[in-house]
Amino acid sequence: MSFGVVIAIVGAGLATILAGIGSALGVAMGGQAAAGVVSEDPAQFAKVLILQLLPGTQGIYGLLVTFIGLSQLGVLGGSIANVSTEQGWAFFTACLPIAIVGFISAIHQGKTSVASIALVAKKPDQFGKAMLFPAMVETYAILALLISILAVTNVLK
Repeated sequence: MSFGVVIAIVGAGLATILAGIGSALGVAMGGQAAAGVVSEDPAQFAKVLILQLLPGTQGIYGLLVTFIGLSQLGVLGGSIANVSTEQGWAFFTACLPIAIVGFISAIHQGKTSVASIALVAKKPDQFGKAMLFPAMVETYAILALLISILAVTNVLK
C-alpha cells in the first residue's frame, strides 16, 4: 500500500470521526434539553426528539463521504488504486470540508436545537418555526458535504 493511499484513508477517516464527534456533542446537548421538557410535559416527546436528532445528520454526511472516498480508492471490495503522495494529500484535503464544517456545525446546530426545544416547551404550537432555526445551520453542513463529494470523486480522475 502506497503512502498516498494511507494519507487518503486518514482523510476519509477524519470525515467520519470529526463530523461524528460534532454530531454526538450536538445530539447530547439536544437530548439533555429534551429530557427536561419531557419530564415536565411527556406529550412533547415527538417534537423535542425531532429537534434533538437534527445535529446527528453531520455524522451521517461524514460517513457518506468516507464510504464514497473508500470506494474511489478501491478499499471497499476492489483493487486498491495506485495513489501518488500528491493525490493522497489532495484526497485528504477533499475530506476536510465535511470533517471541519460537520464538526463545527453539528455543535452549533445542537445549541440552536436546545433553544428551539425551549421554544417548544413554552409554546408547543410554534414547532414549525422552531424547526427552522436549527435547519438553517444544516445548510452549511450540506454545502460542505457537496464540496467534499465533488472533490473526493474527482481526485483520482
